[in-house]
This record gives sequence, C-alpha cells and structure tokens, in this order.
Amino acid sequence: MSQSSSGRILCFGEMLLRFSPNANELLMQSPALTVRPGGAEANVAVSLARFGAPTSMATVLPDNTLGHAARDEVRKHGVDTTPIVFKPGRMGLYFLTPGAVRRPSEVLYDRAGSAFVEHVHTAFDWDALLDGVEWLHASGVTPATGPNGSSAAVAIIEAAVEKGVKVSYDGNFRGKLWEQWDGDPPTTLGKMLSGATVAFADDRDFALVLKTRFDSADPAVRRRQAAEAAFAAFPRLERIACTLRVQENVSDQALSAVMLTRGADGVVETNAEAIHMAGVVDRVGGGDAFASGVLFGLWSGWSDQQALDFGLAAAGLKHSVPGDFSLFTAAQVRAAMTDGGFDIRR
Repeated sequence: MSQSSSGRILCFGEMLLRFSPNANELLMQSPALTVRPGGAEANVAVSLARFGAPTSMATVLPDNTLGHAARDEVRKHGVDTTPIVFKPGRMGLYFLTPGAVRRPSEVLYDRAGSAFVEHVHTAFDWDALLDGVEWLHASGVTPATGPNGSSAAVAIIEAAVEKGVKVSYDGNFRGKLWEQWDGDPPTTLGKMLSGATVAFADDRDFALVLKTRFDSADPAVRRRQAAEAAFAAFPRLERIACTLRVQENVSDQALSAVMLTRGADGVVETNAEAIHMAGVVDRVGGGDAFASGVLFGLWSGWSDQQALDFGLAAAGLKHSVPGDFSLFTAAQVRAAMTDGGFDIRR
C-alpha cells in the first residue's frame, strides 16, 4: 500500500470533554469520573495524524484552561491546531455510562451554549480556512447542535465545493441533539450531502434525508437501494461506506463493512469480511476510526478494497482501548490485518 497524496486534510467540528464513571459503574454511583477529550471530527483528526496524513483541526474552544487542554490533547498526536479559534464561553461536555452484559451504554449531553455552539458561524473565513486543503471531513453532529452549527456546517461544505475541495461526510445522526431545538434534519443534512464526495452513512441516514423508506428485510438489499437513491439525488457523491454490527451482548460483537461506489454501469459493491471482537473495551469512536481508515486509504490512492479493509481493521483496534481517540499507527493497523496471532510481541 503506497502513499500517493500530500494534500492536507481538514477536520471541522466541536471538540468535547467526555466524563465516564469507573468500569461497570452507573453515572454517580461513586464520586469518581474519568475525563477524556473527544468529539467525532477530532477523533478522525487524531487517527489521520497518527496514520501519517497531514491533518488540521478547525473548531471553536473556550479561552480557558479546559479549552487549551483540549487543544493540547489533539496537538500532541500530531494534529495541526493552528485553525482552532478561542472564544469566550464554556466547554461542551458529554457523560458516557459504559454498558455491560445486557445493559447498553448511555450518553448524556451537556453542550448547550458552548463556545462552539455560540460562535462557530462567525469564527471563520471559510475560503481562507480551506486554502491548501485537499479533503474536508465534517459530520452531521455539527448541524444538530443548533442554528449556528447548521449554518456553519452548510457554509463550509459549500465553500469546499466552490474551491474544489473533496468532502468526506459522516452521517453521525444525533437525535437527542436535534430534539432540543426546532431544526430541520432532512433539509440541512441534504445540503451537506449534496457537496459530499464520500459519505459514511447507511440506509437509515439516506431514508431520513430523502424522506423515504427502504423496507427490504435483507439489509444488503436496503443498502443497495439506498445507494442507488443517494447517487441519483447527489451527483457529486462517489462512494458510500458503512459498518455492520452484530451484537451478542455489549462485550461480544462482530463488525463487517461495505463500500458502494458509483460505477458507469451501476453501483459497485465492495465488502470486508466480519471481524469478531470478544471483550470489547470501548466502542465509542469506532465509527470515527473506520471513517479515518477509509479516508486515509482514499487520500493515499488505494483501491476501494484496500481502503475498506484498512478502515475495518482500524475500527476493530479502536474497540480495544478506552476513550474516544484511536491511538494506533498505520503500521499497527496493517499488522492487525494479518493473521499474526495474539502472542506477546517482544
């Protein structure tokens, strides 16, 4: 797998701090909480930088100790934080109660009125921000944060299209955030998708945006129907990729992946066989690890199969570490793609 690109990747979205109780505890069951940085786009930025791609993070952080600490957390992994803007306000937070056995994980957001939410629509010159950028990565989380986030998410993608920047879009639908205000998810997310080159999304995302249903009992048929509809609705869209998760319980899961590419004679489907994960440590950020792996492959000029296999392996590794960030190098991901066994590496 050679690397053929040198263009910069820009990730745009809100950084958060994540608070979690000790392993297997419920929130506030004991006084202890562990704090870690996170946020969908920051997760992707960290992975890409660790893989070796020149990656920048654009966000708005509060001009205080928490904001500067969040900036430092992504910077230490090699992410260029020059585009980050500091403004008055608070840090966005979320609380994650990890699941166990038959109890699913649960997220509680506390990000209303954050510095990002209050200032993101006026903090950047979009054209200048995108100078020298080859790929922009954005997601459906940003518009869910409110009117300012919606305005900014659409504006940066429209600016990217105008400048010829390729757009990586991750659906990341956040119903709990959209419910807190009178937003219009189908319209806003549709505007974002109209500029996308690659979309990390499944049939549910496209059903929402296109205001339709894909009802086949066969998930493979639903995905293909959704891809055909999406390619017809969004002429700029070239590829759609998503993972498929089967869960025996919270800790034992299987993850596979599919990529659907616009072809001259219809949709071309590429599949990556399922990897089985027993004793999952933390699945949060797994989708971002997948997106970063696939995007790194596309940025590098790999085939669809190579990019998809790499993305799935990256997602699998993320499930082995706590926190939102995936902390693996490209070499470690490639090693996970081979049948090297699980003996200690000395």
